[in-house]
This record gives sequence, structure tokens and C-alpha cells, in this order.
Amino acid sequence: MKAAVIYGEKELKVQDIDVPEVTDGKVKVKVEWAGICGSDLHIYHHGAILSDEEHPLSGRKPPVVLGHEFAGTVTEIGKNVFNVAVGDNVAIEPLLYCGTCEMCKKGNYHICEISNTGSLGVNDDGGFAEYVVTDAYHIYKLPQNVTLEEGALIEPMSVAHHAVKRSGLKVGQSAAIFGAGPIGLLTLLSAEAAGASETFVIDVSQERLDKAKEMGATYTINPTHEDAVDKIMQITGKGVDVAYEAAGAQPTFVSAIQSLKRAGTITVVAVFGNEITFDSNIMFGKEASMQWSAAYPNSFSEVINLISSGKLDVKQVITKRIKLDDIVKDGLDLLAEDKSQAKILVSPN
Repeated sequence: MKAAVIYGEKELKVQDIDVPEVTDGKVKVKVEWAGICGSDLHIYHHGAILSDEEHPLSGRKPPVVLGHEFAGTVTEIGKNVFNVAVGDNVAIEPLLYCGTCEMCKKGNYHICEISNTGSLGVNDDGGFAEYVVTDAYHIYKLPQNVTLEEGALIEPMSVAHHAVKRSGLKVGQSAAIFGAGPIGLLTLLSAEAAGASETFVIDVSQERLDKAKEMGATYTINPTHEDAVDKIMQITGKGVDVAYEAAGAQPTFVSAIQSLKRAGTITVVAVFGNEITFDSNIMFGKEASMQWSAAYPNSFSEVINLISSGKLDVKQVITKRIKLDDIVKDGLDLLAEDKSQAKILVSPN
């Protein structure tokens, strides 16, 4: 089968590899669509996350098939698989976890003590391929009214959904999203679905701000043209109830803190490439809360239901569809340069 295999920094090859055998507890999925994530960009352009050591659960290390946001159709199942059947359209939750450590037993399998945030597409073969064979626990059946394009967006939508749940955003409260990349835009959708009365989206890309406005943002702010914190304070008088840091940059982190009202909450969704600093006295003086949001435990079913019910229109973030052969030129390289792009979907067929 054809697959995009990552070997290391700037070393990705679209090549033919063998389709794994379907053994007990395994499911074979014909991939229809796979999304390019920001972490895929960091992996390809900077070699981030990749490890020379075998993962403790998968036993794999690079080279592996890249891609962790994907959906397709079940074509074969092994013995002792009961959650899906051949012909089902499915989405794949890529997290690797042991199921037996303290965190897993508490339901926090996304921070499994053994896996250490391991994932298909990083620590085992992922979705930029014609087929994926993986354990049944990764597989979620899609309702008939949820398309496979939407299925490929369930993973990033779950990141945003989990962040909004952790933030405690309540109906009628205000929210600011710093960063309007795919996760920032999906966080906007999730905040709207949770009942935010007023939303601010902050980004240096006007194209991304235009997309946020299309998706319902109450206000969009370009910090290269005006001070984002001053603007938020002018409009709200006191600041926002919740701020989401979805850019992963020192300036936006500080601005998110400054934009909070007293007793507000900042939730960090992004991964930072470097250490960050802040004036803790600002948080102290507001008695504000700060938290990080990693991945999405127990979120896939909820997000699938929200999409199926029409409460989340995730298709809005799709800006381009490409073939697997063109994943570098029209995907990984383009996303690093063209800020008008949000979510690019890849078809391996």
C-alpha cells in the first residue's frame, strides 16, 4: 500500500509498504481522509516529538507512517472485535495507553504514565496511508449523517472540546482565543457551542481572522494593528471570563493573562517550543486560575454526537483537499507558509 513514512527531520517518503496482518483484537480501516496537524508540521520541519527509542507500548520508533487525524471504512476485523463491523465508517482515536496505570484507571488515559502521550502517527503507524491496522479500542463508529471528512476532524475537535470543558466556561460568559490556527478556530466553535455570549479571536494573520469572523467570532483583533488587551478591556470593561492560549507564543501567553477579568481562567491548549515566563503577581492580584489542556480523554463520543446533532459544524475549518503524493508540497510546506490555510485534508486514494 502507499504510505507517507517519516524517517526524521525533513525526511518523509511516500512509498509502498506492506499492509499489516489483521490479528486478534485488530481492525483494518481503508483510510478516506486524514488531516494535517500542527504537530505534523513540527515533526516534519523540526524533527519534534520523534524519538530514537522504542515506545514502551507499541515497540516502534521511526520510521513510522505519519498522521493521527483520520477516518475511513472498516474492511476487516480480527477475532474478539465487537465494537465495529465490516462496512462501518469510523474515526480513529490515536492515543496509546496501557489501561492499568493510576491515571488510566482514573479515566485520564491521555496522560498514561507508561505511554507518555504516545500516539499513532508518531509512535506507531498512522493515517497517511491507504490502510491502517490497529487495536479495536482506537475505533469509533460514525453515525450515518457524519461524513468521513467530518470524521477526520473529530481528533482536533476533541482537543478543543476538552479544553473548553476544562476551562469551565459557562453559558453567557465571554471568551478570548489567542491564535486562529485550526485548534484556535475549533476552540471558537466549541466555546460557541458551550454558550459563550461574546468571543474574541486574536491573530496576526488577517486571513485567519476573516475565517474566524465567518465562523461566528463576535470580535477579531490583529495585534499588529492594535493592542489586543486594550481592545478587550475597552469592549468588556473588566476583561474576559476565560482566555484560551492556542498560539504557543510568549506574547500571546502574556496577553491572554492580561485579558482576564478578576477570578478568570486561562487555559493553555498550545504546545510551546521554548520556556515561557510571566508576572505571577498579575494572576495573584486577580486570583485567576491557570491550567493546561492535553489531548482529549473520553471526548470522541461526545464530539461525534455534537457533530451528528448539528451543534458543531467542523467542515468550516477545511480549506484544502490534496492527494497523498502531494503531501509535502501542497500540505506540509504550504501550511508553513500560507496562513490563509486552516485544515488541509489528505486523500490516500
